[in-house]
Amino acid sequence: MNEIHSRFRQQGLVRPRDRVLGGVCAGLGRRFGIDPWAARLLFLLILMIVPGSQILIYPLLWILMPSEQPAVGPTAPPTSAP
Repeated sequence: MNEIHSRFRQQGLVRPRDRVLGGVCAGLGRRFGIDPWAARLLFLLILMIVPGSQILIYPLLWILMPSEQPAVGPTAPPTSAP
């Protein structure tokens, strides 16, 4: 599973921390350069045209797409020298 997560991470497919449900649509939208709400709307439109397939794909991507990792490093603000 770690190998799958690292491959998804390399391709830019991660679920952001600011998500509505699972973050799948937001992650896909970010990856393809569209607004997360537009990606969610597109998901719903496709669901209406081809019902059923997205119900299987969404949970699968929820499991396979890794969650966005918090930034690593010092969090203290830089100090200015006098």
